[in-house]
Amino acid sequence: MPAAYELRDTLIKLDHVHAARGGREVLRDVSAEIRDIVRPDVPGQGQVVGVLGPSGIGKTTLLRALAGLDAPTAGRVLIGERGEPARAGLVGVVFQHYPLFDHRRVLGNLLVAAGGAADAEPLARALLERFGLADRADAWPRELSGGQRQRVAILQQVLSGHTYVVMDEPFSGLDPVSKAAACALIGEIARLDERTTLIIITHDIREAVKVADTLWLLGRERDADGAPVPGSRIIETYDLIARGVAWQPDAARTPAFAELVRELEDRFTAL
Repeated sequence: MPAAYELRDTLIKLDHVHAARGGREVLRDVSAEIRDIVRPDVPGQGQVVGVLGPSGIGKTTLLRALAGLDAPTAGRVLIGERGEPARAGLVGVVFQHYPLFDHRRVLGNLLVAAGGAADAEPLARALLERFGLADRADAWPRELSGGQRQRVAILQQVLSGHTYVVMDEPFSGLDPVSKAAACALIGEIARLDERTTLIIITHDIREAVKVADTLWLLGRERDADGAPVPGSRIIETYDLIARGVAWQPDAARTPAFAELVRELEDRFTAL
């Protein structure tokens, strides 16, 4: 049975977004919204939206529009309850290669992200403890594993004060154990605050289904002759809460999970 919850304020809105690169339409009339999820039995439940699609479908272009790094050709990306137009710095970004300051230790990287806040060091140390990195506070970035670098990069965004964070292919290059750790981390970060919103850009179907409460499937529509129409859209939104998959610790072992993964795999072949 799906967990009890209600939807409140709109936190992020894509309003008829178009984007082109090199004269080619990449995104066409993309509209969607993310609303604040409130669970009476889980204080601080945030939102995790997975953006799924094969390589070359426009996921990176959508990421850059959401993060305010590139303005859409037409339409708007609105952030927060006040609906501020997206701009660089309003939404945090965790890029695929987790860039860190190589000349600073882990704790130093986090303190830079905190911008000199008075309580930065105790908070940074508390987060390192919470996310299994307390013993790496004095390590150099080159001494970290890929999964550890990822955790530090995500904590940088938390300490920067970002409520909304876009993650670019967070499961790429990770082994199964590290993927499981990344999924656990995403779920834990999402529960730091009710308005925390993580948008996961990925082509990894199984991991997206494990961590998300909502999935946006990005793809191209077809014309009457079966040819792809230029520009990708969100062609389907999947409510994983209603399907009884979201927030389930053993979701990957359930028939509902397997059915949804098969459905998405079948859809990928036509995108």
